[in-house]
Amino acid sequence: MKIFGPLYDMAIRWSRHRRAPALLTGLSFVEGFIFPVPPEVMLAPMSLAQPKRAMGFATLSLAGSLCGALVGYLLGHFAFAAAQPLIEWLGWTQKIDEQVHHLRQVVAESPWRAFWLLVLVGFTPIPLKVFTWASGIVGIPVLPFLASMLVGRGKRVFLVAGAIRLGGARAEAALHRWIEPLGWAASLVLVGLAGWLVWSAL
Repeated sequence: MKIFGPLYDMAIRWSRHRRAPALLTGLSFVEGFIFPVPPEVMLAPMSLAQPKRAMGFATLSLAGSLCGALVGYLLGHFAFAAAQPLIEWLGWTQKIDEQVHHLRQVVAESPWRAFWLLVLVGFTPIPLKVFTWASGIVGIPVLPFLASMLVGRGKRVFLVAGAIRLGGARAEAALHRWIEPLGWAASLVLVGLAGWLVWSAL
């Protein structure tokens, strides 16, 4: 089943829109707390079309992601009970419960470990919204939470923009060619990392 390829093609169409920067920022924002499409699928073709603006686009994406992450955190902290029906309908209940339990253990052991765990989350292509909600529910301090999102997501979007700017059409063509296997490989890596983190916390 192909998932990442069609999303990539859709993002290319969006990237040609006259309001593409605003759409990228908006996509990055809503992805932080509810939307399933990662912003890099839009950032890459936009960076290819206008290489000199690649870092500017990455900055917009990072700003949107940070604002979205904060919304997810606040929803988890203040509105989790009210949002339970929606969370159950979206099928997130088990995932969020698992992350809440794990984050509580991590925070109890070491706040710094929680920080680096969230940095890892921000850097990997995984559902950010699950961790932003869980962080709010657990009550991880806001400033360390935002700092971890800044480091993790910042590395990710600037790496994509920088690779496209340096590699040009060849880098974009490689990304398009390998987006499906890379997407699934990243997902498998995530599962492995999550398993290791859970196992090490036991």
